[in-house]
Amino acid sequence: MAATIEGQDRVLATAQQIVKSLNINTKATEDMILILSSFDNRLSNITDLMEGGAAGEEIDHRFQTAEKVILRHDSGGLGEPSSRNSSPWEESPTEATEYLEAVDTIIKYTEDLNIQSDGDTEIMDRAENALQLAMSRLEDEFLHILIRNTVPLDIDRLYGSIRKGSLSFASNEIEIGEDFDSFREEDHGGSSGYHHERGPSLGGDVFVDLIHPEAIKELKAIADRMIRSGYEKECCQVYSNVRRDVLDECLSILGVERLSIEEVQRIDWKILDEKMKKWIQAVKIVVKVLLFGEKRLCEQVFSESELIKEISFVETTKGCVMQLLNFGEAVAIGQRSSEKLFRILDMYEVVADVLPDFETLFADESGDLVCNEVKGVLSGLGEAAIGTFVELENAVKNESSRRAILGGDIHPLSRYVMNYIKLLVDYSDSLNALLPNSQDLDRGSSELDDIDSGDTLSPVSCRLLSLITSLESKLEEKSRLYDDNAMRYIFLMNNILYIVQKVKDSELRNLLGDRWIRKHRGQIRQWHTSYLRAAWGKALLCLKDEGIGGGSSSASKLVLKERFKNFNACFEDIYRIQSSWKVADDQLREELRISISEKVLPAYRAFVGRFGGQLDSGRHAGKYVKYSPDDLENYLLDLFEGQAAQLNNMKRKGCVLSHLTYPKLIPAFSIGNAPCPPTS
Repeated sequence: MAATIEGQDRVLATAQQIVKSLNINTKATEDMILILSSFDNRLSNITDLMEGGAAGEEIDHRFQTAEKVILRHDSGGLGEPSSRNSSPWEESPTEATEYLEAVDTIIKYTEDLNIQSDGDTEIMDRAENALQLAMSRLEDEFLHILIRNTVPLDIDRLYGSIRKGSLSFASNEIEIGEDFDSFREEDHGGSSGYHHERGPSLGGDVFVDLIHPEAIKELKAIADRMIRSGYEKECCQVYSNVRRDVLDECLSILGVERLSIEEVQRIDWKILDEKMKKWIQAVKIVVKVLLFGEKRLCEQVFSESELIKEISFVETTKGCVMQLLNFGEAVAIGQRSSEKLFRILDMYEVVADVLPDFETLFADESGDLVCNEVKGVLSGLGEAAIGTFVELENAVKNESSRRAILGGDIHPLSRYVMNYIKLLVDYSDSLNALLPNSQDLDRGSSELDDIDSGDTLSPVSCRLLSLITSLESKLEEKSRLYDDNAMRYIFLMNNILYIVQKVKDSELRNLLGDRWIRKHRGQIRQWHTSYLRAAWGKALLCLKDEGIGGGSSSASKLVLKERFKNFNACFEDIYRIQSSWKVADDQLREELRISISEKVLPAYRAFVGRFGGQLDSGRHAGKYVKYSPDDLENYLLDLFEGQAAQLNNMKRKGCVLSHLTYPKLIPAFSIGNAPCPPTS
């Protein structure tokens, strides 16, 4: 039995040797198999053996062909740089197709060899060498396709798309001082400052391709093969390096510089303000346009691997995002000053707006770091905004300048604070989210006496009401800098009317309500009455009948002369002084003149009518009755113009104050829905 088995093995071995020698001729091999099979049933399994051998020969042939294609494009040895004799793939699509097919063959062959446990080591080495050369070539082609097909950011084209409706500007431009302390150094004859403009609002329908779309198919074809071959790290690195540089260039085009925290904090405010505006716009464009574009590109190029897709996107965009966030962090921890608040709030709002986009873009675990950094900057900007607002509150409460404003005009502090508050109302949603409820005003506070009892005040309403109350208190203190009580009341009327007008003509009216406006109008009416008493009371006393006596005695004439002389002196003094006083609001200025004429002219006309005739026959009668009632009425037109005038230089006016030619302002103050006089 053993001899039989040994004989069979010897026959099979001989047959295998014959087949091997005949492999060079397929037709002869098939004929020999048939002959040997018919000789003895012990040789019947040689058919299966030869079929496997023929298949192996076909695979070897395909491998050798693919290997030749790979080697033909690489004249250097392993580890040596390629000669790059071939043309760029864009210029030779046939060559590119041939090469990719060869790579597919090598990949499949190496996969099959790896499955076999007893594969030929020499063949395995050749396959791996060919694969490594192929991956090096593909990496080069991947790099060159990325670079050659990159499209620079066309800022004009981008803004052209924006202007078609995707980017709208909610412009709210208000002039405020450069900083809280600046009004003390400014010339109070004018108003200086800067204009704050709210930032743009970006829609989601703006798309910018930073790479030629036709190149994406080629990039994907290369990426698929590199990932399948285990070269995903190299592919990802090449891709990220190139695209990272593209995004850096985009930031530069958008005006965002790479600055350290120390550099940001040393920048002059006017320059920093411009950089903050560019940053706000850049954040919206980068996140809502460029990053979503990069995400889409990664998904197309690396569709074969979710992991590589996410890693490539994070590695590509992380540097760009961190550069933006570093600037935001530098602003957040910088020195706090009131003029920065609106830009900081703009920055806070834009980061809050794009945070959901960041969470969508960096949803994978690899993007957690980026999202956490964004949240940290958002928190820092919020703290900076509230800290800056508190600084303003304290600055108003502690403001202690002792310089009286010439002419009783509107104080720069009033202009600054009210323009500031008017602009803050536009940020009510953000401020309500940021302001701590613990600092809301208590319902028993005296500050709430002016508010409708049914009103529910938001945190920002409470804080703004408190700030306006602090401003009014400061104005009351500053009114005491004037020795002349009449001028004190002019100052208070000017400033409180300015505050009322700012409240009435803005969203502040919705926050503070009509009751607040009515009460402050009532205050103006009271000061108006107090002004008339303080300014004209002494002059009107000269026009009283008491103490003059009857008849035409010398004693009576002396008293009359003294009365007229005193009235003339009082009027001339009032005219000289109050013509230099300034009432900013046109309607209030005219109403004051009308009130004076109503109070003074009838008394003067009656006094002259009763007693002026007694002096007509005397010597120098014109010294005592110097002005006719019409003269006085004309001269009243010069009051509150802010320019000192002299009576002896005055010309007669062409118009006369009349109750019929101008509406009355003061009665309007008592009407709840009456319009408030406009001011500048």
